Amino acid sequence: MTTPGTITQLMRLSKMVHRAAPESVLGMTLRQFWVLSVLASNDGWRPQHVLGAQLLVDANNLVLLLNELEDAGWVQRERDAQDRRRHIVVLTDAGRVAFERAERAQNAAEEEVLAALEPQEREQLRGLLDKALQG
Repeated sequence: MTTPGTITQLMRLSKMVHRAAPESVLGMTLRQFWVLSVLASNDGWRPQHVLGAQLLVDANNLVLLLNELEDAGWVQRERDAQDRRRHIVVLTDAGRVAFERAERAQNAAEEEVLAALEPQEREQLRGLLDKALQG
């Protein structure tokens, strides 16, 4: 019997995360959480095109996602003062509160999904994933 490949294992792990952190637990979709997470880890703002590149989301889907987040009051789009054709996406105070609540739920889900790993193994996994994503 062969061992499943890395991509297969990552997909299975992703499924486990989706099951452990549904919208009802996070208070938002995972996609919305990812956007707010990127904003929160980047001083609360990102140029819209940079945000799309970081999330690996095409421009049309990003606009739809940002519309949802803006309707919820969690982000706002502002014109870039340096280039009026571009937008800056800004995390609102309400968005920060919603993100922090969802982050606590996500951390609990991560504890559940990664329960078999020791803390140093989790850090190693995170580091390897970061390295793969940067590569």
